[in-house]
Amino acid sequence: MDRIRIRGGQALRGRIAIGGSKNAALPLMAASLLTGETLSLANLPHLADIATMANLLAELGVQVGMNGDAPGGHSGRVFDLTAGDPGDKIAPYDLVRRMRASVLVLGPLLARWGEARVSLPGGCAIGTRPVDLHLDGLRPLGAEIELEEGYIHARAPGGLVGGHILFPSVSVGATENLLMAAVLAKGETQIANAAREPEVADLARCLVAMGAEIEGIGTDTLRIQGAEELHGANYQVIPDRIEAGTYAVAAAITGGDLALDGADFETMDALADILGRSGAEVTKIDGGVQVRQGARAILGVDVMTEPFPGFPTDMQAQIMTLMAVSEGASMITESIFENRFMHVPELCRMGADINVHGASAIVRGVARLSGAELMATDLRASVSLILAGLAAEGETIVNRVYHLDRGYERIEEKLTGCGAVIERLQD
Repeated sequence: MDRIRIRGGQALRGRIAIGGSKNAALPLMAASLLTGETLSLANLPHLADIATMANLLAELGVQVGMNGDAPGGHSGRVFDLTAGDPGDKIAPYDLVRRMRASVLVLGPLLARWGEARVSLPGGCAIGTRPVDLHLDGLRPLGAEIELEEGYIHARAPGGLVGGHILFPSVSVGATENLLMAAVLAKGETQIANAAREPEVADLARCLVAMGAEIEGIGTDTLRIQGAEELHGANYQVIPDRIEAGTYAVAAAITGGDLALDGADFETMDALADILGRSGAEVTKIDGGVQVRQGARAILGVDVMTEPFPGFPTDMQAQIMTLMAVSEGASMITESIFENRFMHVPELCRMGADINVHGASAIVRGVARLSGAELMATDLRASVSLILAGLAAEGETIVNRVYHLDRGYERIEEKLTGCGAVIERLQD
């Protein structure tokens, strides 16, 4: 099993290219099930989760081809997706268990074919993340749903019909699933308390490019006029704001200066605010974002994760690592997932002073972290340990880094190019 070794203490300086958003690409790929014409997606990142979704779609009758003739297609970043009849319309456990986003095929399959059988999902062990909101949202659209032997079996023999959906809490995945279901439902659907994340808006814009009628994109109320069918489209995935945010923290924690080429400043407001208050400088530049650590030391800042436009839960572990080497104390509160502090014991092994009390962690900054051998537990926890290793004295070994490959493309290469001493060790 691969490990990553880091020798810390190097200030990162240079440029890092930000890839396409994993969290946007996965629902866009699932949207290919809504039409028999080709959906061509550009700027796809090279990640394990993208490969998993491609394999799942192939299982469901989608022809997946790399378009080498398209701009950027020669590097495998452009997929042509053409959905035929999925046959049994089953998303099997062996594929779905690897990635929670696999459940996003449920809405499109049900909307277009009137039936879907999808395994209950797996993914990172950061909480239960039940699919109740997905299922409760489909029922007002006429879906009949049963849970059988670990599978969701959904039927709509006469097709889905428009309805009113009010989410009791904000859910990105449920909003995406219901949005894809609604575009082929008969009549109007209104989704209230919808997630406002940029990835949701990106999906909506792609669906519009495919012929859907959607109002309220980027707001918490979406109105969809169902269409009889959608057509193909060419669409480019937005930049990954979480990858950009992670490298922004890398610049701050190492006292460095990084230009993040391709990053979207407008989607990074909440992080930019926290980094600014901690002493870093985050500025918009042509084609990206510049992040440098200011002259003063990092200051502790309180952080609470919230749905967009609040501070993203996918940046909580990274910002905690920064706060671990700050001056003063900070309180980090996780309001999205109930089990997302699994990186804390590993950071404490490096000398961090962190105490968890329920959904909050009190972080008292220390002067320095010390290298150690660590165990990664999930995607974002993994990269927080990489950041800690970059800032620590001595050598850090991070085990079980297969999590990283789900969400960070060529991370060692990108960091090495900016002065980090980091390498992957293959057993």
